Amino acid sequence: MSIEAAQVLAQGLDPVRFARESLGFDPDPWQAGVLRSSRKRLLLNCSRQTGKSTITSIKALHRAIYFPESLILLISPSLRQSSELFRKVTDFIEGMEKSPRRVEDNRLSCTFANGSRIVSLPSKEGTIRGYSGASLIIEDEASRVPDELYRSIRPMLAVSGGQLILMSTPAGKRGHFFDEFNDGGSVWERTMIPATQCPRITPAFLEEERRALGDRWFRQEYLCSFEETNDQVFSYDYVMGALDDTVQPLFPSDSRASSHIITGDIAPLIRSGSA
Repeated sequence: MSIEAAQVLAQGLDPVRFARESLGFDPDPWQAGVLRSSRKRLLLNCSRQTGKSTITSIKALHRAIYFPESLILLISPSLRQSSELFRKVTDFIEGMEKSPRRVEDNRLSCTFANGSRIVSLPSKEGTIRGYSGASLIIEDEASRVPDELYRSIRPMLAVSGGQLILMSTPAGKRGHFFDEFNDGGSVWERTMIPATQCPRITPAFLEEERRALGDRWFRQEYLCSFEETNDQVFSYDYVMGALDDTVQPLFPSDSRASSHIITGDIAPLIRSGSA
């Protein structure tokens, strides 16, 4: 085996080596973990400007190059965000000394000579349902992607067994990103990177942001905290604390009383003394 072939093989087996040698990008330790992860479900709860979009775009490119016929979908809340995420991929391609040949290339998608495709889409259910058999789906700003769209993309992985990555900063204690991060179970590999763990963000800048944004917004944008939304009447913890599965319903679902109340006919209950 030639040295060049050995290098290609090594980069195919190790996406971190691919990032360093072919893209000139040295990932942070947590980014290296994301690149190397083979778990089917990944949650990235990361502060702004920590590099989550950069590392997932590298993961998408590595998948496209080394796994022929792969379909990679990049999903964002808006067309502008979709094009920005896809541009990170194309910037890496164009910076490669030996870039992979593309047989189709436009503003929001590209097709490689090996049959792999990277397609960037805004969060509109009508634009998503035409795709199937995805090997990798990356949902950017997942806390702001509608829940119905999230439910529509999951079946695309049913046959392919592909990988799903949800990445975002928090946006309140609601929606599928919050639900999966808190209650999604062990199927998810969770990564949380606050700005305080990013070597490129200085403490002085963070203190300036805390003063400018206020504590609540600062915790959400930079400390990965799921904060209460402004329009909530009762806090999430208060509502969840009020739920009690041990309390028995006043009328069991199979009782005569409940059926009469549902239909609005309570006269028989009054006559029988049940009401």
